[in-house]
Amino acid sequence: MTLTRQSSVDSPSAVVAAWQRAYASRLLVTDLVVIVVAVYGSQFIRFGTSGARLRIPGTSDDVYELSYVLVSAVLAAGWFLALSLFGTRDRTVIGAGTTEYKRITDATIRVFVVLALVAFLLQSEVGRGYLLVALPLGLALLLASRWMWRKWLLRKRASGAYSHRAILMGERVKSVHVAEQMLRDGASGIKIVGAVTEGGAGEPDILPGIPVLGDHRSVTKVLEDARADTVVFTGADTIDPPAMRQLGWELEATSTTLIVAPALTDVAGPRIHARPVAGLPLIQVDYPVFTGRRYALKRAFDIVTSLLALVVLSPVFLVIAMLVRRDTPGPALFTQERVGLNGERFHMLKFRSMVVDAETQLPTLLDRSDGNGVLFKLKSDPRVTRVGAVLRRYSLDELPQLVNVLAGEMSLVGPRPPLASEVEQYDEWTRRRLLVRPGITGLWQTQGRSDLSWEDSVRLDLYYVENWSLTGDIIILYRTIRAVVRAHGAY
Repeated sequence: MTLTRQSSVDSPSAVVAAWQRAYASRLLVTDLVVIVVAVYGSQFIRFGTSGARLRIPGTSDDVYELSYVLVSAVLAAGWFLALSLFGTRDRTVIGAGTTEYKRITDATIRVFVVLALVAFLLQSEVGRGYLLVALPLGLALLLASRWMWRKWLLRKRASGAYSHRAILMGERVKSVHVAEQMLRDGASGIKIVGAVTEGGAGEPDILPGIPVLGDHRSVTKVLEDARADTVVFTGADTIDPPAMRQLGWELEATSTTLIVAPALTDVAGPRIHARPVAGLPLIQVDYPVFTGRRYALKRAFDIVTSLLALVVLSPVFLVIAMLVRRDTPGPALFTQERVGLNGERFHMLKFRSMVVDAETQLPTLLDRSDGNGVLFKLKSDPRVTRVGAVLRRYSLDELPQLVNVLAGEMSLVGPRPPLASEVEQYDEWTRRRLLVRPGITGLWQTQGRSDLSWEDSVRLDLYYVENWSLTGDIIILYRTIRAVVRAHGAY
């Protein structure tokens, strides 16, 4: 077979490369503007227009002076270069996931660490106020600009643009599993337009809207007919290594992207490491760790954030407490026993959103549950008070749990705190939810809330338990605020 590299400017791969370059160029320009604004803005805030200069001691009694205009130019250039060196605009990270934000944060912190080391070695005193403004201002603006560009990109993808057209290739049962997982993430930018399986085009769709377009031997023609630019290989025992190598050469000739989906479920990127051995791209999967430095950092974040939130929100607490007591007789707070870290029981705090005797009325309502089979939920619960309905709709009744967080019984982000009766129904694997502190919010809160099935709730909680990160926690907190404001799935 003679292979020729496809160079047509309107080929699917060329179209993808064009929009990726255009998008990266937009990020590049925005990054440059943000850095210049942050650096020179901090210079103006700290020194005004006084023409301040940085003093650098020489080898004798001489002292060299540099204008802060020049210092700012060097800092801006180094910062901008670091964003490029750390691959913050790499096509594999832009548009989805948290890696893009992590690289921006890492590059920014390292630039300022290098600046501090250089200043120390030169025995110069860079203005502290100058750096204390430039670092947080620049980092916040960079993250905000990338977030806005990502929102723009998601809108484009929703209309069918700026996406990859992908073909699944592999055994049918494996392709179904991969398709189900990929369809859960609407922000991936990968649109599955068809599949090739061992059975060929005569088989029914692997999922609604994903037809079987051919067998493994016809993948090249299927790609051409479907104008796809990506192949997602889901695994097939009938395809031997030489055939897979031949496929790689054929895809290379047309600049088609090849993605191999390993048979791993709910394992996040930081736990996966490539270990090439004798030409084999082996994958090492780290086991989750539930103690150590990362958990100490998470606890410190919980303490500081919950304490600040309690101070800032204390007037809101007072107003809500008054409204609850005025609406119906009874205390403003409601406590309920829940199961926390390692099965330890604690009393979770909430603002009371139901009548005082709500627990005694529960047995008469069990057969009317709108929940998912394990959790009792009622969309029109007669026990909910007028004020309570508003509190529950916007999750304001959960605010007192900040006290549980400060006390170490809960975390800001984590699995949903279960009742003891629910834990009694857990199987061996579901009990892994208890390996970390339960959270005021979590993935379940940002992806459906009470509308989730029991299986999806467990899946999201277990994914969080084994793959959490502090950056991910911050993103979940942001998404929680957005979900609460929209009041989707709350009852």
